[in-house]
Amino acid sequence: MPKLQLTATVTWLAIGDIAGTLVTRPVPTLMLDWQGVVGDSHAGLTRTADVRVPHYRRGSQIRNERQVTIVAADELAATAQTLALSEIRPEWLGANMVFAGIPHLTLLPPATRLIFPSGASLVIDWENQPCIGPGQVIATHYNDTKLTSRFVKAAKEKRGFTAWVERIGEIAVGDVVKVVIPPQRVWPGINTSPT
Repeated sequence: MPKLQLTATVTWLAIGDIAGTLVTRPVPTLMLDWQGVVGDSHAGLTRTADVRVPHYRRGSQIRNERQVTIVAADELAATAQTLALSEIRPEWLGANMVFAGIPHLTLLPPATRLIFPSGASLVIDWENQPCIGPGQVIATHYNDTKLTSRFVKAAKEKRGFTAWVERIGEIAVGDVVKVVIPPQRVWPGINTSPT
């Protein structure tokens, strides 16, 4: 089964270095090291287990597969339209990057490689599940508390994904990213019943 290669364009970058908020700050370039985006609040080789990984005791240290968050402008616009809002900005979601050029970006499979012109590379871990944190930021911006929970439903399968650093390097707005999708197979045990 051959690998599929696509390209995307980096249209926006940001760093999460504002204390006390998940909101990120736009920048023209990002530097990646083994811990993630240099200076970002999500950087680190490990992170604390939380509700996303219920199979680990909450608070225990686990590998940080959530070093970088990537979203798509068209998916943000679709979510805003569903909520009848003028816009949802990527920084409100704590995003580090916005990509253009790949439909259904959020649904790219785990283990997809994102290779940048500098040689920097990210590996997609998983779809970023919608949560109330960004919903609260959006609700505050629009002065509508109902948006906190409405965002969670509206952003399903449109929230982007998290990734971890496979190769260090710099990323710039305008970079064309090689997207290498691994072969996809359906596990044969998925539709079988236990005997």
